[in-house]
Amino acid sequence: MRTLLITGPGGSGRSTVAAATALTAAQEGTRTLLLSADRTDTPGALLGAPTGPAPRRITEHLTVWRPDAPAAFRQDLTAFQERAANVLNLLGASRLDPEEVTPLPGAEELALLRAIRDAALSDAHDLLVVDLPPAPQALALLALPEELRRYLRRLLPPERQAARALRPVLGRLAGVPMPADWLYDTAARWDVELAAVEAVLGDRGTAVRLVAEPGPAGTDALRAARLGLALRALPVETVVANRVLPEDTAGSWLAGPVAQQRKALDAWREEYGDLRTAPHLGHDPRGLDDLTALAVPAPAPHTPPADWPVTDRIADDGVLVWHIPLPGAVREELDLVRRGDELLVTAGPGRRIVPLPSALRRCTVEGAGLRDGELRVRFAPDPDLWPRTP
Repeated sequence: MRTLLITGPGGSGRSTVAAATALTAAQEGTRTLLLSADRTDTPGALLGAPTGPAPRRITEHLTVWRPDAPAAFRQDLTAFQERAANVLNLLGASRLDPEEVTPLPGAEELALLRAIRDAALSDAHDLLVVDLPPAPQALALLALPEELRRYLRRLLPPERQAARALRPVLGRLAGVPMPADWLYDTAARWDVELAAVEAVLGDRGTAVRLVAEPGPAGTDALRAARLGLALRALPVETVVANRVLPEDTAGSWLAGPVAQQRKALDAWREEYGDLRTAPHLGHDPRGLDDLTALAVPAPAPHTPPADWPVTDRIADDGVLVWHIPLPGAVREELDLVRRGDELLVTAGPGRRIVPLPSALRRCTVEGAGLRDGELRVRFAPDPDLWPRTP
C-alpha cells in the first residue's frame, strides 16, 4: 500500500485537498482509504455523507475513516490499570472508571498514529490518504514515534531485562511487589507499536503532499514545512496551490490579489518543480461534484527517494562525507552537535537526533558545510578506533 500524507498551513484547505485527492484516486479505480483525525466531521461535510468511528464506504473504491480518539484513550487507560493492578493496590490508588475519563492532550495524535499503522497493515486498500493537522503540528506528530522509541530505550534499556529472573527474589527481600515486569512488558509493547508506525512513515512508498494558498504567507509556510519534512527524510510528492483565482479579472478588485498569486505561483514552480493548482470555486466545496471540479490529481507513479543520509569517501585524504538533504535551509539557522554515537541536527525550528552508522562512529567530525541544499558533514577516521591494514 502507498501512503500519502497531506498537510499545509492552517486554513489552506488541506482537508479539502485530501478529500479531493482521495476521490480522484478512487474514480480512477484505486481502492482508497481517506483517514482523518478531525474532531468535527469535516470529511463528511466535504463528501456529502456523515462519517464516524467505523470506516464508511462513500463510493465503490473510496472509504473514509475517522477514528474515535476518546474511546481509544479510555481503552488504553483501562488496560493500563489492569496491568499495573499490583502497584496501584500497593499505593492504595482508586481506579478510574472509563465513563469519567477525559482524553488528555496528545490522545488524538496517538490515535491517528495507531490508525495509520492499522490501515497500512490492511490489504483492503491500495492507497492511504491521511489528512494531517496543520504543518507545525504535523511535523511534531511525524517525529513522535522515533522520539518516543528513543526515550523508551534510554529510560528502560531492553538489555536490562536480562535480570528479570532476580526480581521475584528481590521482591521477597524487600517485602513489596516489584513492578519491573509489567513496566518492561508495557514498554516492550509500546516499542513494537511505535516501530510499526515508524516503519510506515519511513517506507519508500510514503510521501507528503503540501497544500498552501499562493501568497507571501504560503511561501514562508511551504519552505518551513519542506525543511522540516526533509529533516525527517520524508519526500514531498507535489505541492498543491489551493484557491487559485481566475486570471480573467482585468478591471476588477481581484486584479491585485490575482497578480500577487501569479507572482507566488511563478516562484513556486521554479522552486518546487511539480506544482499543481486547485481553482477557487467561489464557495466552500461541498459534495462529490465540487471536489471533482477542483481537479486535484491522484498521486503520480511513485519514485522511491534516495537513501538518507548518503555517505561517500573523498579519495585524496580518506575523509568520509555524510550528505543530509535540507532544501531551503539557511546557514544561520543550522546547528550540529556530535554526542557519542548520535548527531543532533537542528534546522530552523526542527531538530532530529540521528544515529551514526557504525563506520562513522569510529570517526571524528572534521567540519560541516551547507551547499546546494545539502548539509555535508566531514568525518575523519580515528586512528585509535579504525581497523588497521596489515
